[in-house]
Amino acid sequence: MLGLALSAAVAAAGYQAMAPTAQWYGRTFARSRRESKQLALTYDDGPNDPHTLRLLEVLAKQNVRATFFLIGRYVRQQPEIVRQLIRAGHVIGNHTFTHPLLIFKTSRQIEAELMECQRVLSDAVGLEAKLFRPPFGGRRPTVMRVARRLGLQPVMWNITGHDWNAPPADQIERRVTSRIRGGDVILLHDGGHRAFGADRAQTVIATDRLLSRHKSEGYEFVTIPEMMSRSTRKG
Repeated sequence: MLGLALSAAVAAAGYQAMAPTAQWYGRTFARSRRESKQLALTYDDGPNDPHTLRLLEVLAKQNVRATFFLIGRYVRQQPEIVRQLIRAGHVIGNHTFTHPLLIFKTSRQIEAELMECQRVLSDAVGLEAKLFRPPFGGRRPTVMRVARRLGLQPVMWNITGHDWNAPPADQIERRVTSRIRGGDVILLHDGGHRAFGADRAQTVIATDRLLSRHKSEGYEFVTIPEMMSRSTRKG
């Protein structure tokens, strides 16, 4: 019985470390507290040429602002894309400098990843991020403590398009649409953590379709800070 209990505890701990809506290891924002007609589009692993720029065109056409969690080494490589994100009114977040799985890193290594990403963001656009998303969603108490000590609000998600392996746009759209209830934070990818230049053409197409579909259903697309602010005011 003791062995079964230990196994269950280990499984639960592993789940809490990786599940996007889990809260054991520290509070994260994963969706609005209340059901609403708001949706928040978030993109990980950029900036990425040319697909981040193509997303900017789609978002501008649809008059929507999104939240981009950026990898520092790509920011250093393409700072002008980040400047275009800011000029267009989008929100940027810290996604570490090299995209490691932080649950296997020391406190010092975690801090270095976050601070270096903050530094290159400041160099690129003159401001640091206020939001942080852990790579792969992996976190443990140390990750959360370091992030908050640096003034970063951890942000997760409750819906994903599973688009990191570039499936067809209709699959991405179907995976997201099937779970929309309102107040949702949607995870998509404008880049890839393995290498700069990942093909995200299907995500761009899916984004355009998702925006047209759900705006016609009366949903409003907002940034993470907007959703957080309104969720707090309501509850």
